[in-house]
Amino acid sequence: MWNKTRITELLGIKYPILQGPLGGGFSTTNLLIAVSNAGGLGSYGAYTLSPEQLQEVGEELKAKTNKPYNINLWVSDIDSKLKDYPVERIEKIKQLFKPYFDEVGVSLPSLLTNIPSKFEKQVEVLFKIRPAVFSFSFGIPSQSILDECRRLNIKLVGAATTLDEAQLLQEAKVDAIIAAGFEGGGHRPSFLKPAEDSLTGTFALLQQFKGKIKIPIIAAGGITNGRGIAAALTLGADAIQLGTAFLACEESNATDAHRQLLFSDAAKYTVLSKALTGRLGRMLPNRIADGMKQVTEVLPFPLQTQFLAPLKAEALKQGKTELAHLWAGQGAPALKYRKVDELIQALIEETNICFK
Repeated sequence: MWNKTRITELLGIKYPILQGPLGGGFSTTNLLIAVSNAGGLGSYGAYTLSPEQLQEVGEELKAKTNKPYNINLWVSDIDSKLKDYPVERIEKIKQLFKPYFDEVGVSLPSLLTNIPSKFEKQVEVLFKIRPAVFSFSFGIPSQSILDECRRLNIKLVGAATTLDEAQLLQEAKVDAIIAAGFEGGGHRPSFLKPAEDSLTGTFALLQQFKGKIKIPIIAAGGITNGRGIAAALTLGADAIQLGTAFLACEESNATDAHRQLLFSDAAKYTVLSKALTGRLGRMLPNRIADGMKQVTEVLPFPLQTQFLAPLKAEALKQGKTELAHLWAGQGAPALKYRKVDELIQALIEETNICFK
């Protein structure tokens, strides 16, 4: 029985199918609940939420579901080099992007570098919500946070893009590790070396981890169907996390334009770029990523995101999707389903066929 694994036992779910957390405003409670109700593990990417907003999400979930679910936060949500970042460098980088702002008729925004981290206060709310799972990216929480999660019986899941990161997570005694392959859409959650130097594929990571990692492993990156699930399980994964496949569903907060592109020929190609947010991420091709290939420096995260936010909003309003970052993994050309129930049913049936 392929659906009986260490992860299904650990998390109390029917199928080892996890929804990627889809941070940056793409998560919805409806998406999470649909996945969890179908027997998988729904997730909410909450790293951009204020503590108050996170509390509201927690209250809504408590009222609407009693199924296990995951809340994801970023341990490092502010780049360290943002502190004391030179004003003259900010202005120089802003000028590089000015032609794009001029094209959509938006003025360059004023920027402040004193952006406080939300992580510690978000964690305080997470303790009150008590989700079944707390997954985290871009590092490892402090020992005190890990200990409190264990006291509250919140399972801990960390993301790793290299074997070194996975071994550190194992030493921290997390409950499971996500093998985050470079095929996945969205940000690369590397925390030991630069993301540009941590580009190992999902199936290669799985094989590296299986020799050294004793705790459950979750395969993530480029998997969109039952054949991919079967392949990951055969290589030793205990569960599979799908991001783009759920992003494409109507229950997510993706725009209609984004979703339409995911189901078009545009999804045949994706690019890795830090020009849109300040951290390396995989997305559909766009003119900014293409035009900034030779730029060695952009603003630190999340200042770059804040800088381009008004440009993205106006570009999408004008239908200029080529000036926005629209996340997509390399498995996007295989997408077929637009509703969570249909997607999960297909995943189950396809995986069953593979293991007959």
